[in-house]
Amino acid sequence: MARITTWNPEDKRFWEAEGKQHAQRNLWISVPALMMAFIIWQIWSVVAIRLNDIGFAFSQEQLFTLAALPGLVGATLRFVYTFGTGAFGGRNWTVFATGILLLPALGIGFAVQNTETPFWVMALLAALCGLGGGNFSSSTSNISMFFPKAAKGTALGINGGLGNMGVSVVQFVTPLVIATSTFAFIGGNTEGQILPDGTQVWLQNAAFVWVIPIIILTVAAYFGMDNLPGAKQSVSQQFVVLKKKHTWIMTILYVATFGSFIGYSAAFPLVLKNLFPEYISLAWIGAFLAAAARPVGGWLSDKFGGVLITAITLSVMSVGAFVVIYFTNAANFAGFLSAFLILFIAAGMGSGSTFQMIPNIFSAKESAPVLGITAAFAAYGSFLIPQLFGWSTNNFGTPINALYIFIAIYILSIAINWYYYQRKNAEVKIK
Repeated sequence: MARITTWNPEDKRFWEAEGKQHAQRNLWISVPALMMAFIIWQIWSVVAIRLNDIGFAFSQEQLFTLAALPGLVGATLRFVYTFGTGAFGGRNWTVFATGILLLPALGIGFAVQNTETPFWVMALLAALCGLGGGNFSSSTSNISMFFPKAAKGTALGINGGLGNMGVSVVQFVTPLVIATSTFAFIGGNTEGQILPDGTQVWLQNAAFVWVIPIIILTVAAYFGMDNLPGAKQSVSQQFVVLKKKHTWIMTILYVATFGSFIGYSAAFPLVLKNLFPEYISLAWIGAFLAAAARPVGGWLSDKFGGVLITAITLSVMSVGAFVVIYFTNAANFAGFLSAFLILFIAAGMGSGSTFQMIPNIFSAKESAPVLGITAAFAAYGSFLIPQLFGWSTNNFGTPINALYIFIAIYILSIAINWYYYQRKNAEVKIK
């Protein structure tokens, strides 16, 4: 494949003649690679709920910690991954970031087969899953450089939304693959494990099933993606955006939206098992709807403006969280699930709308590291939200009281969005 020597997506003639073709090819390889990263990042949200069922003896706090640790490490790694694309090239970094996911995938598969595996080993493997969490920053930084401003919202929505779909994929696929002995020959435990109800499972499959797809996607990125000319920047050049006020304002807004989406996705299976254990099989639906809503949020923002869509989604999230609390206290599962799904959808749409705002505030080269930095901070939601649900469970007997904290964050974010971008005399007027 010929190397790209010039790149100017804002030139309409260049874009239609060759730019669009290159951009779309890179996007459609980036999407499944990012999806795989999210699968590995969030695999503990479904593995953790089964550990004690197959013979481990971890406390609820330890289980919430295992679900939260990938978020802590992934969020921290995003600061490194943010600058990876600019320093090494989008193709090169995607190949590395995808291939390294083999480490946690293989490690988890072996560890869960032995109920004597100590907690610190499980915690280390959970931390290694943070490697998948770092990918989002490099992936969005890379894809943002391929598309013109008019199409960035939709492109970033597709990349982020379908990539985020990995959360629901792992939560949906895991119960299916652990019910079969397909990979039982790896590690020697062909008998599998027995659940309290007598059901036989092979929990190692939850990790081993992703090994071959990781290898395929690494090869696809190597042969099918591009390093864009002129996209490379030194870390010091990219660090300039840290001095800009609007980097931090947009970080707050993205923490409220994407931070909620990824945090709820990581914690929801454990929350559901705690409150309505008979419906645990529905745990994947929230993450699925949120991921599906993200491209819609980006597309609507391209049409009507990211500022407006962000304001609407944050308002819906505030109301939705109150309704979740109400139906939880009423022990009404249908109301609880419906309200939580609305909360998920709004968070997904808000993730798309806030990301659409960034390229309209910053230049093309500035927006790439800003996208990565905001994504890095927002990813801490994957750690903090499960931890807060665990704290609420330990102190109040229910995880749901943690939502009051999130409501306060949503209301603050609505005010910030209005003051800086939406009001008549706003400091920055953007669509």
